[in-house]
Amino acid sequence: MTSAQTEPLWQPDEDRVAAAAVTRFQAWAAERHGAPADGGYAALHRWSVDDLEAFWAAVAEWFDVRFATPYERVLGDDAMPGADWFPGATLNYAEHALRAADERPHDTALLHVDETHEPTPITWAELRRQVGSLAAELRGLGVRPGDRVSGYLPNIPEAVVALLATAAVGAVWTSCAPDFGARSVLDRFQQVEPVVLFTVDGYRYGGKEHDRRDTVAELRAELPTLRAVVHIPLLGTPAPEGTLEWSALTAADTAPVYEHVPFSHPLWVLYSSGTTGLPKAIVQSQGGILVEHLKQLGLHCDLGPDDVFFWYTSTGWMMWNFLVSGLLTGTTVVVYDGSPGYPDTGAQWRVAERTGATLYGTSAAYVMACAKADVHPGRDFDLSKVKCVATTGSPLPPDGFRWLHDEVRADLWIASVSGGTDVCSCFAGAVPTLPVHIGELQAAGLGTALESWDPSGKPLVGEVGELVVTRPMPSMPIRFWNDPDGSRYRDSYFEMFPGVWRHGDWITITDHGSVVIHGRSDSTLNRQGVRMGSADIYEAVERLPEIRESLVIGLEEPEGGYWMPLFVHLAEGATLDEDLIGRIKTTIRAELSPRHVPDTVIEVPAIPHTLTGKRIEVPVKRLLQGTPMAKAVNPGSVDDIGLLSFYEELARTRKTG
Repeated sequence: MTSAQTEPLWQPDEDRVAAAAVTRFQAWAAERHGAPADGGYAALHRWSVDDLEAFWAAVAEWFDVRFATPYERVLGDDAMPGADWFPGATLNYAEHALRAADERPHDTALLHVDETHEPTPITWAELRRQVGSLAAELRGLGVRPGDRVSGYLPNIPEAVVALLATAAVGAVWTSCAPDFGARSVLDRFQQVEPVVLFTVDGYRYGGKEHDRRDTVAELRAELPTLRAVVHIPLLGTPAPEGTLEWSALTAADTAPVYEHVPFSHPLWVLYSSGTTGLPKAIVQSQGGILVEHLKQLGLHCDLGPDDVFFWYTSTGWMMWNFLVSGLLTGTTVVVYDGSPGYPDTGAQWRVAERTGATLYGTSAAYVMACAKADVHPGRDFDLSKVKCVATTGSPLPPDGFRWLHDEVRADLWIASVSGGTDVCSCFAGAVPTLPVHIGELQAAGLGTALESWDPSGKPLVGEVGELVVTRPMPSMPIRFWNDPDGSRYRDSYFEMFPGVWRHGDWITITDHGSVVIHGRSDSTLNRQGVRMGSADIYEAVERLPEIRESLVIGLEEPEGGYWMPLFVHLAEGATLDEDLIGRIKTTIRAELSPRHVPDTVIEVPAIPHTLTGKRIEVPVKRLLQGTPMAKAVNPGSVDDIGLLSFYEELARTRKTG
């Protein structure tokens, strides 16, 4: 796949390129660290992966990373897994997240927005005061470096304060959103054995109150390691017996005391979706996240003290951790607690307008929902401050690029980004100095040795291959929790190509260095030797107005055949008749490949997703292959487990029929 001849959808002008932090960083690093002065982003990226030590030393110096103890060298060991970053160094993530409080105490650090869409500001001084008070109380409760502190919280300022206070004392943060059921939360928290649990009594979503007190009681009963439970009365209920009140723990006027921990000391535990078993408990380090997020947010997202950063997310998704890290660049961070589409589909655009967001991040699914709902953001909202709209969660289809360009603003930087919970960052995506081509991520990230490989490990350009990273990144997991010999970690990323990170996505790297994501490689459609990602099918099919969402599965049959059904969730009022089936098949044949026309099109009441909104492909494939439900899927990881019984029954009828 090459598109060197196509005109870009958007091109930054000279002033924008000159003003971008990455431009200034390159000129500075050329003088100080041996970076190439010429050749633009492509030359800078090549240097950043060829000389990891010089690049990451430059990042640490450029962003003034405060090492309480200096590092001996940048990279003590470059093995994967097992890379040893900045050995000897000590620091604290929370200290960096609150630095702006020293110089701009009365500026806004957080903007809290609920479903009223009225922003409530919290200053840097007030954020630092609350973190200082809570950190002192955590120490008083006996919380020590390495202890785990958990949050069953929505995206509210209290969650940010709790994370930063946990990091300040050197403890390890982990969180789940309150729409997760008790079993899903316990599958995660029981692995890490937290000593403190922050909870809400409930949350508001879609105009309704959702009481979670019974779930909290179950969590308390099933987490025997808890020494304290902190009650945050979001719905106004009194603190249950035996719990501590949030207001009492955050009342003191206390400066934070920061525990200076080794660079590789755990910062937080994130979790994989866990659709086929217990979620992987992914541990990332204080220093690794600090330098990776400074690079990603400060250089790629071009964020600084004058920016407002809004990304629609929940505390159960890595994007929440990424959002909080906006504080590292002195940026005002918007924490939005509510439904993405309440009271109407255009809700997120209204939040972007009312907060003055300069970078607004959302999901590709939300963009496409707005397009289908006939939302007109540029006409109906003042989005003049929005410089960039970024999307992730799934590939942004070409129509999504066109819609943002046409309906928000022609001079809009559109950043489709892709990474993973596994690194809590992006492998490829936003570059403020490069053009945007429809359907493409702008480039691989700095310090990210991203390649596309064929099954034999040969790099590919212009062809679909496995997404691999051939050199370590600082935010790669330091380990998985409860994986003492590292076998689960190695099996997850390094089994196919030893010593090289294989992520599990199909990608194409184009001849001009951009990246196209085709979907997960473990659910790849491989028909007659022609491989295609599921995302390509979804992009084509969901352009039809009758299709709300779809799910495609490729199934290797025992006798050597290949069955490829397409499941469709129809828009209201649509009917799956012969005409619509014909148009679906014609669309795929004409736009993609005759080989990938589905064998059958089946209507379903809805498409199943993980709790973080990703379509469930591999478990559905396993169900269709006859795997029992109990072995095919972890029920606590699915938004509606009832939807999966359809596929189990379909497998049964196909077998008997």
